Amino acid sequence: MKDKENKKGAASGLYICQRIITILLIVGAFFPTFNPTRVAKMISSNVSLFTSAVSYNSLTSEFARAFRMNWVSESSFAVVMIASIILVIGIILLGVGACMSLGNLRMQKTGAQFTLGGAVAETLGLVVTVVSYMLVNSSTDPTKANKILPQIPTAFYGYAVLTAIMLITAIVVFISLPSVDKGEKYEMESKYKLFLMFLPFIALAFVFCYLPLYGWRYAFFDYKSGDTLSMSSFVGFKWFTYLFQNSATRTDMINTMRNTLIMSFLGVGTSWLPMIFAIFLCEMKNLRFRRFVQTFTTIPNFISWVLVYAVALAIFSTDGFINTFLKEIGVVAQNAQGKAWLMSSKHTWLKMWAWGTWKGVGWSAIIYIAGISGIDQSLYEAATVDGAGRFQKMRHITLPGLLPTFFVLLLMAIAGCLSNGLDQYLVFRNPNNMDTIRVLDLWVYDLGINGGSIPLSTVIGMAKSIVSVALLFGANSVSKALRGESIV
Repeated sequence: MKDKENKKGAASGLYICQRIITILLIVGAFFPTFNPTRVAKMISSNVSLFTSAVSYNSLTSEFARAFRMNWVSESSFAVVMIASIILVIGIILLGVGACMSLGNLRMQKTGAQFTLGGAVAETLGLVVTVVSYMLVNSSTDPTKANKILPQIPTAFYGYAVLTAIMLITAIVVFISLPSVDKGEKYEMESKYKLFLMFLPFIALAFVFCYLPLYGWRYAFFDYKSGDTLSMSSFVGFKWFTYLFQNSATRTDMINTMRNTLIMSFLGVGTSWLPMIFAIFLCEMKNLRFRRFVQTFTTIPNFISWVLVYAVALAIFSTDGFINTFLKEIGVVAQNAQGKAWLMSSKHTWLKMWAWGTWKGVGWSAIIYIAGISGIDQSLYEAATVDGAGRFQKMRHITLPGLLPTFFVLLLMAIAGCLSNGLDQYLVFRNPNNMDTIRVLDLWVYDLGINGGSIPLSTVIGMAKSIVSVALLFGANSVSKALRGESIV
């Protein structure tokens, strides 16, 4: 038994090395810079290893003319994709092995097999990559070699070094681990189980929240859609200063910030509505009616803003339900044109707040309903014995029980006050309300997608993220000073 513990202890240092390399390989699979299968410079610089493995069209997007003119053989790029698939499979096996290394000896032994298999797959993938380079190089028309530019990318050598280390450590760990007792089961400590359960969400947050930050580099280049980034187009902080030096842009920014902040603080100022709605909903004695109300108020959250606008158009347009009804009852003359309730620029901020509240209040109340169900029922029983009425119990038990949840959500709302979203304002926008409905996200969309000014829109997005983080920590500090509690 002591000998087994010594062998497991000797392998723990190698496990740390393997986990670090596995993380590097997983992260590198999503960054085009670290793509080891970019065996020709003509392959798009935006193609990562993962993209090469799952999308042949992305891998060969720049080669339509080259294939058509027989400058290079198309079949050689099928080998490139095969190499990418093998490398991605190897990374997956390494990830499984790294996770299983957190368990007991039986799991570690099985995990070592996965790790060894992953290291072998990585080695095979690199060999196939070399073969694909040779095929591309040999099939390229010598007169067009300066266009295809076959190459062994620098990332290939980095992958080769990491794969060699992984292969050696995998063999050492596999040999050094003691044999497993016949009756031993697969087991893992609870803390590691919880970590592995949380790991997919960490990965999703990384891919969809942190990986896009790689695009911030566009803010430092004079970039147009379809161009490549190079030092010749590097402009430093030009677009940062342009945002304030250009009078038209400065005016747009002031107008947009006004709309954004007013609409956000309308939402923040009424963020208590879902909590009050949840409290009164839970006070309903008729369970069937309560469920109906909760379902009816939650459904709008799942309706897209395009459909919401269609409903609004049917009700509030010049020939919509309201104008038609007013004509029918004689308030408006039959031959008169209906009032443009929807297209009007009046009260745009309040109208957007009202639509957003209608759509989200039922969904936002769910977390408060869950909080109410977690309040100790003995408190209500004690209050009833003391003669407290329904509203007194709501005020002195339910409301204080929900305040911690409310303040956490309030802090998050303050931190996100610059992120109003895009869909709602995009579909409700029209020439009449353009100046009052344009929020920061919509402005970024107009600059980047419609206007093609990607660097400037990137600068605005960067500023929004930085200010949002500052607001979060500022609101957190105020909460800690006033309430003695914080979320960060």
